[in-house]
Amino acid sequence: MTALDGDRALVRITEEGCGRCHEPGGCGGGNLAQAFCLSPKIYRVLNSRGAKVGEAVVIVIHDRTLLRSAVAGYGLPLLGLFLGAALGVAFAGEVGSMIGAVCGLAVAWGTQRIRWVQDLLLGPDFEPRIK
Repeated sequence: MTALDGDRALVRITEEGCGRCHEPGGCGGGNLAQAFCLSPKIYRVLNSRGAKVGEAVVIVIHDRTLLRSAVAGYGLPLLGLFLGAALGVAFAGEVGSMIGAVCGLAVAWGTQRIRWVQDLLLGPDFEPRIK
């Protein structure tokens, strides 16, 4: 942990994945992460147990966080794209379909940035925290 910010902590990740990359049954995800993430990453996480600066900590997430994040990140834009295209074709034909698809995608991306939508899709229980 590198710093405190109210009830949050800034944590530098030193190990990617579970650490079982070189063991039998390990998926090798840490090796892949090292190939694409050359610089150390710093994340802001909930410090519910009151960890101190310099302390090594373990970060945990809710079991369904990855699934909900994928739905929010991919499902919402796809829904906007298809709904925009359907509305566009209904009102202005083929050209309207293309314009509607782009507009629907833009609206969906913009909607993802609104805090209450993020809370609705993920909720406060899905925030990473220190174990």
